[in-house]
Amino acid sequence: MFPIRRAQSPSAPTAAGLPPDRRRGALRVVDLQDVPLRWRAAPALLAVLLVALADLLSGKDRYLAPLMTVVPAVAALTLKPGELLAVCAVGLVAVFGLSHYDQVDNINDARFLYGAMVSYLVLTLFSAWVAKIRMRRAAAFAAVSSVAEAAQRALLRLPGPAVGPLRLAVRYVSAADASRIGGDLYSVLETPHGTRVAVGDVRGKGLAAVQTVAVVLGAFREAAYDEAGLRGVASRIEASVERHVPDGEFTTALFAEFRRPGEMELLQYGHVAPIRVDGEGRAHVLDAPDPWVPLGLGRLATGEPTTWGQPFGTEDVLVLYTDGVIEARHRRSGEFYPLAERVGPLVRGAARSAGELEAAVGRVYADLLAHTGGELRDDALLLLITRTD
Repeated sequence: MFPIRRAQSPSAPTAAGLPPDRRRGALRVVDLQDVPLRWRAAPALLAVLLVALADLLSGKDRYLAPLMTVVPAVAALTLKPGELLAVCAVGLVAVFGLSHYDQVDNINDARFLYGAMVSYLVLTLFSAWVAKIRMRRAAAFAAVSSVAEAAQRALLRLPGPAVGPLRLAVRYVSAADASRIGGDLYSVLETPHGTRVAVGDVRGKGLAAVQTVAVVLGAFREAAYDEAGLRGVASRIEASVERHVPDGEFTTALFAEFRRPGEMELLQYGHVAPIRVDGEGRAHVLDAPDPWVPLGLGRLATGEPTTWGQPFGTEDVLVLYTDGVIEARHRRSGEFYPLAERVGPLVRGAARSAGELEAAVGRVYADLLAHTGGELRDDALLLLITRTD
């Protein structure tokens, strides 16, 4: 496709989405091929053993060998076609042995034996075909998963653990089935005007939300380097949303700029309020003095949004998130997750090191899952930020 080939690192994305080793790894995971053969074969071999024991314990007047037909069906769930045939051959030997034990092969009328053998062989061949179809579907799912991960890398361009004077720790969860991307977005950029952060939540889910994410992030990455102030950055993004996003769709967003040590500048577009946790573990909800409408609805409002400053020292932790976090409901009572009440103790002391910060975001996410019973029904983003300067 390209006349010039460039050397790629082993982790560099390829045209198919991910490197071949990553795609093979995805296939092994979705089709259980990362599990050793002895464990994948164990259910079918256990079925052989149980049928044989049932026949032996019931005596020679009970012929239970035809129950061995469950073996191919069980094997089709976890084994490759070749592995399935090998395991089913063990079951076939067991059928012969049980038939001899029950003396079915010695009677003049051998229809019982023939019927059992034919049924077992037919089911074995059919199960091998089913296993082949299962592996094809698993390969297709792995391909979709790798493309989704490549799309996430292309859209979000995940920042490293440190950008400029900031340390970062993030948890991002998409509620879309079999997807790694959703309607939540974030970006952290080191620019000539300071380190700038964008966090947003697109209305809706699915491909339409992903398209809006692409518009917002693309505009932010251009404007953040060009515009001297956050209002100019947000105005550029607003213009892009109005041009490229369908009417009625909107995106809540929060922008932050870190230019001088000890303080930060914030600009809110209908997004949930950030939380600053101080060195003592006290949580301060940073409500905007003059809230503004979400991106895409600016033409409905009069006036202009305004930024506001907040202190942000080296012991503070800034908690940015989306409504998928605070609207997560309790598994029994249905109450919303009280992030502002719980986050202080969970992230206290996280500003000491990158490891502490990563552990802190893990604690908050684990507490969120415990609140919901282990499942989130909406896209959710948690971004923790501390200063290093």
